[in-house]
Amino acid sequence: METTKITVQSAVKAGTQKVWDYYTQPEHIMKWNFADPSWHCPGVTNDLRVGGKYSARMEAKDGSYGFDFNTVYDEVVEQEKIAYTMEDGRKAVITFRGENGTTRVTVTFDAESQNDVEMQRKGWQAILDNFKKYTEQ
Repeated sequence: METTKITVQSAVKAGTQKVWDYYTQPEHIMKWNFADPSWHCPGVTNDLRVGGKYSARMEAKDGSYGFDFNTVYDEVVEQEKIAYTMEDGRKAVITFRGENGTTRVTVTFDAESQNDVEMQRKGWQAILDNFKKYTEQ
């Protein structure tokens, strides 16, 4: 069975080093890693190396729902690329391309089967939009 791939992207008005740091450092990830303002990301651990693990706790602020997003890194190229496998076996690749003080962040991931593809795209794009807003402030 062929997996549906979804791509979201954003041009962040910041240099590649800052974008990389804000995308990978837990103290920054907790400030932008949610799709809706009624949610938050109260905890993150990130062992950014091949075979290292990433874990982010995502929760509704009212405590009604939450989950852990866990991955294992397959490839890490400083300021260029991150590839990982999610707990359910789905894959994702993030690329960082800097040009003239702007960094294009592109995320391509395998869709899951429980939710509509467009809903997944909108959710991941909303998280990336939060990242852009946080990084540019």
